[in-house]
Amino acid sequence: MTDHTSAAGSADDEARATLLRLRGTIDNIDAALVFMLAERFRATKQVGLLKAEHGMPASDPAREEQQIARLRTLALEAELDPEFAQKWFAFVVAEVIRHHVAAAEES
Repeated sequence: MTDHTSAAGSADDEARATLLRLRGTIDNIDAALVFMLAERFRATKQVGLLKAEHGMPASDPAREEQQIARLRTLALEAELDPEFAQKWFAFVVAEVIRHHVAAAEES
């Protein structure tokens, strides 16, 4: 006679272990994303200061369109929804522009 309870318990233990491993991977990726975004914002801060010093507009629609096209292509290559990539980029750009406007106002 087979003990179905211990077999089910073993499967549950395996599932829990896999879940913990996957969550650990997600946590590591989230941490990397935070640090990468921080680095990106350090670079865009320098761009904002440069633009402010030279009276350049905070927004560069042509550059933004190029970036959207590039990120949509990268998203497709990475098997990520290009709409999601574009929405993420729009969110980041809005924050960058807000910082650039603030830098221009401080100059």
